[in-house]
Amino acid sequence: MTDTLKSDKSPIRTIAEFVEDLNYLTQEIQELYCADTIPWVVGVSWGKDSTSILQLIWNAIAALPLEKRNKTIHIITTDTFVENPIVSTWVRRCIRQLTEAAKQQQMPVKSHLLHPEVDATFWVCLIGKGYPAPRRGFRWCTDRMKIQPVNNFIRNLVRVHCETIVVLGIRKAESQARAIAMKKHEIGRVRDRLSPNGRLINSLIYTPIEDWRTDEVWMYLMQWENPWGGDN
Repeated sequence: MTDTLKSDKSPIRTIAEFVEDLNYLTQEIQELYCADTIPWVVGVSWGKDSTSILQLIWNAIAALPLEKRNKTIHIITTDTFVENPIVSTWVRRCIRQLTEAAKQQQMPVKSHLLHPEVDATFWVCLIGKGYPAPRRGFRWCTDRMKIQPVNNFIRNLVRVHCETIVVLGIRKAESQARAIAMKKHEIGRVRDRLSPNGRLINSLIYTPIEDWRTDEVWMYLMQWENPWGGDN
């Protein structure tokens, strides 16, 4: 591995700088986790970014003594019922591995596989309600089948705990549109990487790897061992 990371438009950092940032993020995650009783929700698709964020959080919390691991971290994944069967099988295997590892390592992690309501599923909307096929500019499936189940889960947590912190693996380097949207939400930030949730009240969004480059994500997955036994 060379001393300098390449690709993306964000500033290039040396390996030493990346490791220093990783140590800083670990401490930040631990402090934020221990600061209060607000439950955490980590949204994962089991792709590279969400796997990185989950691994980063897992390693940070695992480094805490057992008496400080007293707040449940909810891991949520949405199955829309129209996923590629290979992807669906992969996701379920990841969830099983995560659940077993959490028990063995005494991690305060609980996995949830979410689904859309029956009247919001793809075939009910397409055939039953006569919706046109999803297309650019009218992607009705994303909101009904992915976003709404997540929002419903978060709302239920807020009803019980009054607040939530939603942890996402979104990054500015993903696209210009994503960078603009994230910059907009920075205006109301509570602290670094902790922004208001534009869709839900009493919910904050925490984005630890927002400034990571794509090659940094891959380097982290390849060089740091998966803590729940997954194959990065």
